[in-house]
Amino acid sequence: MSETVRTHLRVRASELVGRGWLNTGGKSLDLESLRGKIVLLDFWTFCCINCLHVLDELRPLEQQYSDVLVTVGVHSPKFEHEADPVALAAAVERYEIRHPVLDDPELDTWKAYTARAWPTLVVIDPEGYIVAHLSGEGHADGLAVLIPELIAEHEAKGTLHRGDGPYVAPEPTSGTLRFPGKALYLPAGRGDSAAAADAGSWLVTDTGHHRLVELSTDFETVLGTYGSGEKGHADGGAAEARFNEPQGLVLLPEDVAAKAGYDVVIADTVNHRLRGLFLADGSATTLAGNGVQRLLETGPARVDEEGAAYGGRLEADPRQVSLSSPWDVVWSSKLNAVVVAMAGVHQIFSFDPVTGAVSIIAGNGLEGLLDGPAAEAWFAQSSGLAEDADGNIWVADSETSALRKLVIADDGAITVESAVGKGLFDFGFRDGPAAEARFQHPLGVTVLPDGSVAIADTYNGAVRRYDPATGTVSTLARGLSEPSDVIVDHTQVAGTEPLLVVVEANKHQLVYVPIPKEAQQVDEGAAQTHRPKSPVAPGLLSLTVRFTAPTGQKLDDRWGDPTQLKISSTPPELLVAGGGTSVGLLRTLELASDVPEGVLHITARAAACDGPETEDGEIPDHAACHLYQQDWGIPVLLQADGDTELVLDLRGMD
Repeated sequence: MSETVRTHLRVRASELVGRGWLNTGGKSLDLESLRGKIVLLDFWTFCCINCLHVLDELRPLEQQYSDVLVTVGVHSPKFEHEADPVALAAAVERYEIRHPVLDDPELDTWKAYTARAWPTLVVIDPEGYIVAHLSGEGHADGLAVLIPELIAEHEAKGTLHRGDGPYVAPEPTSGTLRFPGKALYLPAGRGDSAAAADAGSWLVTDTGHHRLVELSTDFETVLGTYGSGEKGHADGGAAEARFNEPQGLVLLPEDVAAKAGYDVVIADTVNHRLRGLFLADGSATTLAGNGVQRLLETGPARVDEEGAAYGGRLEADPRQVSLSSPWDVVWSSKLNAVVVAMAGVHQIFSFDPVTGAVSIIAGNGLEGLLDGPAAEAWFAQSSGLAEDADGNIWVADSETSALRKLVIADDGAITVESAVGKGLFDFGFRDGPAAEARFQHPLGVTVLPDGSVAIADTYNGAVRRYDPATGTVSTLARGLSEPSDVIVDHTQVAGTEPLLVVVEANKHQLVYVPIPKEAQQVDEGAAQTHRPKSPVAPGLLSLTVRFTAPTGQKLDDRWGDPTQLKISSTPPELLVAGGGTSVGLLRTLELASDVPEGVLHITARAAACDGPETEDGEIPDHAACHLYQQDWGIPVLLQADGDTELVLDLRGMD
């Protein structure tokens, strides 16, 4: 963008207001102290997978422009638990955030900058004026163009100050495990040690140390480690292999492992890959994923008419497939394949260890809670999987605080059902009938011997139980520190009380938890995400989504309009007209006059490709293309004097 465009409407940035600061050595920051720097505000919340993607996207830019760019993470929480300062400090450490973080529990700064989605980026120039609003992820390339433009402009004006930023590293946490993610029982004879050969062992993703650890059944004795512990991606032996925040694990059936040549499939989450582990020698290999984070479309950057990204088998070579934050894996006896919770694109994949085939089996990529045929279902950051005795797959769908199920027919057809959960912004801690029960961002799930389902209810610090026979929810244990997985203990002696193994992420440990004969009944209420509601008038509402392609990119109009809006509402009666999917980023909606409030669900997409353009103005055949997407859930309050226009920024430049 030229200076003329940027200075046309110069808006002074609002002050940074919150409860306190992290990563500053105890100092408070304000915009005056940051004057002379390019400031990038990153509005995030630590439950949000898209926000975690953005953290990784920004790291190279922060390193490259460390003397002129200051990123400030503004943590504006979605869930109640995320407003806990202790939990926030743990998340900042867990995700290795190396920039100042403002704790904004009341969303004061969020409101001041009219943020409407996680993640949102706001760029402030060295003079303290806002120059860009960016929603969603995938903006690193655009920022890589904008930042040098700002450097050149303000160096010429003498308003750019080079030098160290205000980041101060906190004291690191030490221990055998660091923020462990998932665990897997290795039966006697399949572990990589003499002790495991006799009694079995537990394989744990030591997520914060970027490795796997094999523990004895006392959870203290280390029997082996897999991976160097250095973040990255490398195949090879146990000491050379590298992982990046691995999460889910699944042990293949012995006959499948013999054909595949490895024993364990690992969701190597931040590497966007599936990895294989051969227990006999501890070597790791890449099974699927090219390390490039997957967007929804598998072909050109165009947006299809239905707005869906559901499909069958992807690339013939599984190592050329783009994946997005695989979070958990489980073996499906009905599909004869590994089922993958692909959290980053809100879909469920499958992987065949023998043929290498990677397929999308459920979810169209839109974020939310919608049941029905697999191709039409919506998920929201699915993070835990478990198979039951009937071959169905239970899903911990974290962002909707829901328990879902993939019902798999004998012919392989899949239908999605919800057992517990209401929507993206509904959560709580409530037992009782499933329709009224509430979880808070669950990450793990397992099936108990009696056919009921145990859930690692992460942000409630609890293990919950859903009984399909009675349709009720109860509490098995509470007082845990962000339990990220729950597994039935396979080492218990016959006749003893059954136990669960819980991965207690924020205490960096595995613990045994007894299954009580009588579960608790807890009711601490149902809640909704605390966000300001936009006052809008009943009747016609003009919706505009702003998008400006970065310098050096052009809208990809080779197949028609490369932009798209998909709109729906909760309740459905809120939206009288203007819903559905169509091209363009402008839409006139009609809102009901007899619905007091609700949520507008808006998904915007725009496709752009790199230049330079050819002589005839066309995009070169082999240009790199980019798909920009953001999902908004806009809470609205209907009132006569409300707004008649709603403006959102996908990539808005001031």
